Amino acid sequence: MKNNAVFLLYAFAAVIAMSGIGVAIAERSAIGAIVSILAVIAVFGMGFKTKKKYREQAEN
Repeated sequence: MKNNAVFLLYAFAAVIAMSGIGVAIAERSAIGAIVSILAVIAVFGMGFKTKKKYREQAEN
């Protein structure tokens, strides 16, 4: 159950970052869009890294 909570937080963070892209485009803010895109990449990267870590722990 603990794993699901962690991944749920990553999912919410990704949705917020993706929403930030839309808001930045609506506000015509190139810097905001770039920051939001980088945030999406970072959140997805952390999520996949965490998933790999949990998978490797389950194998041992």
